[in-house]
Amino acid sequence: MMQLKTMNLKSISIFLILGLGPIFSSAQKNKIDGVAVVVGKNVVLDSDIEKFKKELETQSEGKIKVSDCEMLEQLMERKLLAHHAVVDSVTVSKAEVDDRVTRTIAFFTREYGDQQKAVEAYGFNDIEDLKKELERVQKEELLIEKEQEKITGDIDLTPEEVRLYFNGLKEKNELPEFPAEVELAQIVLKAEPTEEENKRIIAKLNEIKKDVEENDASFKLKAIVNSNDPSVARNGGNLGTINKDTQFIKEFKEVAFSLDEGQISEPFKTIFGYHIILLHKIKGKGREVSHIVMAPEISDQKLSDAKEKLEKIRKDIIAGDITFEKAVNEFSQDADTKNSGGLILNPYTGESTFDLTRMDPALYGRINELQKGGFSEVFYDETRGGEKMYKLLYMRNRTNTHTAELVNDYVKIQKLALLKKKEETIAKWTKDKISETYVKIGSDHKKCSFKSNWKKDNQ
Repeated sequence: MMQLKTMNLKSISIFLILGLGPIFSSAQKNKIDGVAVVVGKNVVLDSDIEKFKKELETQSEGKIKVSDCEMLEQLMERKLLAHHAVVDSVTVSKAEVDDRVTRTIAFFTREYGDQQKAVEAYGFNDIEDLKKELERVQKEELLIEKEQEKITGDIDLTPEEVRLYFNGLKEKNELPEFPAEVELAQIVLKAEPTEEENKRIIAKLNEIKKDVEENDASFKLKAIVNSNDPSVARNGGNLGTINKDTQFIKEFKEVAFSLDEGQISEPFKTIFGYHIILLHKIKGKGREVSHIVMAPEISDQKLSDAKEKLEKIRKDIIAGDITFEKAVNEFSQDADTKNSGGLILNPYTGESTFDLTRMDPALYGRINELQKGGFSEVFYDETRGGEKMYKLLYMRNRTNTHTAELVNDYVKIQKLALLKKKEETIAKWTKDKISETYVKIGSDHKKCSFKSNWKKDNQ
């Protein structure tokens, strides 16, 4: 059961932050689902139990199995925290909720390709309908997190407590196995278009703009013929109505919101190339827009030059003529990693380590055979915006799959021990608060045996 304890409230919290399936049941929207339990003024529906249970099992790749009763108790604990956050006057700002909603929609957009597909996948009418539901969910999530922090924020561990926790796991033969992890750094050289090519693209967009403005040419037809946007065949360059929260890049929105109705922008640059925007209509805080984007072509010679230069840098590093860190500082063109010695951060955790077993297959194939201090071959890469580049990867550190060791894995063990202590504190808090909170358990779930006295011995 140790795995279940370390996955309970925290795991569900992660699912909610990411905006995964269970938070959007059609039953929740249509209010036709059975009520499993009421905690304070908060409700757990019958469908919530099954959906969260399946999601937990999916996320753990089947390693964690929970019963309906176990899952119900975890959901009740969350509702209890949310209820007492309100009782304790915990505040959640609109800015905090909006930030979570924006990040969740960005996650959806990456997963489904665009916002509309995400809206359709979850059965909502439009993006505003989805946002309203996300606001409700994320507000409750923030209340729960802040109440947990209020309860456990002052908890700390001494080195002796960490040692006792480790020895306890060792005696019970329950030491965790940590997966292989790597730290990677990179040097990036981009293949840039010539200035003449940039000027050619700008001139072409100005020509299109003039033809539409002066000769009443069809912007839609011009987009279909000229735009590099892969969605142009489907939408003719029309992006629908966008607002300032829409997940478009900053430069695009700044131009779109500076236009008057019927106006076409001057050509401007983003990571995707050069654009012009036509503003069809102002709709309250929204703008209905179409655009044409054209990416400058990069010659084979430019690509070859970038590759040859990076291969020479690789040879010089291996020969000891220059350090990797100095090469990053002098040559790398990646803004995100240049100032950190090339160190690549895991986009999902924000940490410098990557779990080798959960790495992108293409990246895994390039570094799996490398040991600490090793270098990949120079390879070609391309961003979703069409930027073309060559990369060199450096294995800064590597630990293989192993059973936990107190010295080498102290930080990880400390985190596990702290999590356990916090869970024990919340469990005690839960036991105390149940007695003073209204709890009504549906008849279908009264047969459950709970760790805490949710039935209050009289239901």
